[in-house]
Amino acid sequence: MKSVFFGFFITYLILIPIGAKRPNLLFCISDDQSFVHTRSNGDPVVETPAFDQVAREGIRFTQAFCDAPTCGPSRSAILTGQPIWRLEEAGNLWSTLPKKFITYPELLTKVGYSVGFTGKAWSPGRLEAGGRNSNPLGLEFHKRRLVPPFKGMRHLDYAANFDDFLRQVKEGQPFCFWLGTSEPHRGYERGAGKRSGKDPSKVIVPRIFPDNSIVRNDILDYYIEVEHFDKMVALAIGSLERMGHLDNTILVITSDHGMPFPRAKASLYDAGTHVPLAIRWPDGIRKPGRVSESLVNLSDLAPTFLEAAGISVPKMMIGKALTDIFKDQNKFNRDAAFIGMERHAGCREGGKGYPSRAIRTKDYLYVRNFYPDRWPAGSPERKHCVRHIRYGEVNPSPTKSLMMEDPKYANLADLAFGKRPEEELYRLSDDPHQLRNLAYSKELQKIRRQLRERLDQHLRRTGDPRINGKPALWDYYPFYRMPKFSGWKVAPLPPDLLTSEKQR
Repeated sequence: MKSVFFGFFITYLILIPIGAKRPNLLFCISDDQSFVHTRSNGDPVVETPAFDQVAREGIRFTQAFCDAPTCGPSRSAILTGQPIWRLEEAGNLWSTLPKKFITYPELLTKVGYSVGFTGKAWSPGRLEAGGRNSNPLGLEFHKRRLVPPFKGMRHLDYAANFDDFLRQVKEGQPFCFWLGTSEPHRGYERGAGKRSGKDPSKVIVPRIFPDNSIVRNDILDYYIEVEHFDKMVALAIGSLERMGHLDNTILVITSDHGMPFPRAKASLYDAGTHVPLAIRWPDGIRKPGRVSESLVNLSDLAPTFLEAAGISVPKMMIGKALTDIFKDQNKFNRDAAFIGMERHAGCREGGKGYPSRAIRTKDYLYVRNFYPDRWPAGSPERKHCVRHIRYGEVNPSPTKSLMMEDPKYANLADLAFGKRPEEELYRLSDDPHQLRNLAYSKELQKIRRQLRERLDQHLRRTGDPRINGKPALWDYYPFYRMPKFSGWKVAPLPPDLLTSEKQR
């Protein structure tokens, strides 16, 4: 223990100048919000003054991507600074986060930070199964409640709970707080957006959805919950300012993945993986007000926070700290983001997932689907879904129902719910919504081969079992959620994989 403490002390002397204060950290994360749905990122309807302020006074990232378009795995990647294929069970939703994977809040606690959270932190799943007796984000603050403006919103006053946390921080002690709302996760109060005075005709409907009043109003209801998140962040910013913490706080606003609509959440397309990200830190960001077009993953945040605090980044954290961007430098060639998917809601026979990996560059999205015979959005048969619904990877919604039931939208429904080939390639300059798969067109075969090889090289280098020939166990890990009906269960581990796992 003495040697560990000495190592932290030496690191502190090297990375933090004498007399400097370690920065505080306020991490604000919404649940299911796509990149385009902030005012700064171009949406003309949704109102996000808190995000816009942080973007204006810090750095707005236009090419930030989650590591997985599903809650628990994305949050695991954020906490550990690693892609999901390195995290064993944590690569699945409703799983666990094994204790052997170090998280940034745990390291900050060791050097004296006060650490806590409110709302949705690491979840959903069962932490005890991974050897943890508490959430890695520290002490939970949840006593302050409110009556939300609409049904479907959580009765939790996130900002007031942050105030409670600040009151217990000792004078001069740095702090790390996770403010995680459950909004804009479904469900929504139907018609909330229109009753709030929003104009459906002004909604920009992504081309992956039908453009009609049902979808426009569904998007407006989603906007209402995005705005609720933003209001909570604005109140938290006000608390920081009143208490004199604002300028020495790294303030981050982002989302775990994209919107809960078809072909968005739980898919590797931009609507599911491209997320808003703005960071403010007056003491550490040069030339604030900048826009960064570097391609980054949210797993880059953990090493960023540790470097900023003067803590040596563990070798297992392979994310690339964003501190070079803060300093207006180019330490890394950030020209690609890498994304993965394993099991989301367990909506196929045997509870199996939809294993896929993607590389996203400025010009292209390349996706590799390891089991193209499986249904990407979940089985069309209810009996194979833990939620007992058709295409259960996609949340029930007016938009989903319309696309499933109205034959006029069969083409869009097939893109959202139908089976997909082993390889997908989209040229973003003329297909920003990824509607035309060019993986098998003659003109782009060179690009396809280059992107596939680059993706495979990255997966091999970072230890992905699906590429390295090691047992890939995600389809067989326990699913820590009781089904609502009998008969659903995860498939047993095949004998050959069981033997390989015992040997390993």
